[in-house]
Amino acid sequence: MKTYCFKLYQSKRNRMLHKSIDIAGRIYNHLIALHKRYYRLYGKHLNVNKLMKHITKLKKQKRFAYWKLLGSQAIQDIAQRIDRSYKLFFENRRRNIKSAPPSFKKIKKYKSFTLKQAGYKLLDGNRIVIMGNVYKYFKSRDIEGKVKTLTVKRDSLEDIYIYLTCETEEAVVESRSGKSVGLDFGLKKFLTASDGKIIESPLFFKQGMKEIRKLNKSLSRKKKGSNNYKRALLALARAYKKITNQRRDYYFKLAKKLAEEYAMICIEDLNIKAMQRLWGRKVSDLGHSQFVNILKYQCAKTGTTVVEIPRFYPSSKTCSDCGYVLDDLPLNTRVWICPECGSIHNRDLNAAINILRVGTSTLVGEGVRPISVGVLR
Repeated sequence: MKTYCFKLYQSKRNRMLHKSIDIAGRIYNHLIALHKRYYRLYGKHLNVNKLMKHITKLKKQKRFAYWKLLGSQAIQDIAQRIDRSYKLFFENRRRNIKSAPPSFKKIKKYKSFTLKQAGYKLLDGNRIVIMGNVYKYFKSRDIEGKVKTLTVKRDSLEDIYIYLTCETEEAVVESRSGKSVGLDFGLKKFLTASDGKIIESPLFFKQGMKEIRKLNKSLSRKKKGSNNYKRALLALARAYKKITNQRRDYYFKLAKKLAEEYAMICIEDLNIKAMQRLWGRKVSDLGHSQFVNILKYQCAKTGTTVVEIPRFYPSSKTCSDCGYVLDDLPLNTRVWICPECGSIHNRDLNAAINILRVGTSTLVGEGVRPISVGVLR
């Protein structure tokens, strides 16, 4: 399965899609209310098949006649997503995993709806029919395979995007031979490679912080709900989107370069949530988790093997020469001397060497394990 993302042209017709997304948000909140009421009465979640039949009856009433503007498949998809969320919530509760059930959403913050088999049709060139209206989109690449679903989504700037999920037949990329490397993620240095290469942290959010503060101050001076407030809010959203795009573009270019240079890349399985609790905004700005996903995607295309070592392996505290493990190594200690063999270690470089050693031994001992990757645009 491969997903293509295209942006729609700005047009007055887009108002119909915005209206449809708003309707989807109202339907979502109505179905959530039905689930909550059913749970209060019977102590269990509502069966999705019964809910579908109930929706069919509701659409015949004058009060809910506007639901027909969205289409039955989109409504069914909303009901099915809520059903999956409730099943996951109850499963987590049985396993004593803390989670929250699906809840109400503001209509303005509701983002998308999905059409599965009907309600859309691709035309020649860069045109698409969505629920009876023709729209143009920026066709940045050819669409391969059979289209299975269409998702219409809007972002914080009120721009509309279409996501086409296609079923394709792609040739399997075989693993190749070549250089291997271990990569250690850090806070001061974004990546330290076992061969000595250092990649600095881009910190795009930190670079744009001055502009973000300026726009936040401007927003705080506006009367909430006014046109000036809406314009200031869009300007702030535009600044955040620019930072997101800069980070994503940098990660794709870096991941492509690493995937083409090395035949095997060993990394750590990072506990991002724990890191965010300790170091907060800087971890979010670095975006290690996003980079790992992009790296796996690029490696899958080039035949590079990605090996993740266990997150609790003490890569920084282990001597890469003799294997001695320190009891404690404070984070501000960047260089340390092994008390066993006397080797002097740079903390990050030593960790990268250990990651490569453990990753290589894991690969040799257990064989190549396939890595499932999501398709990114």
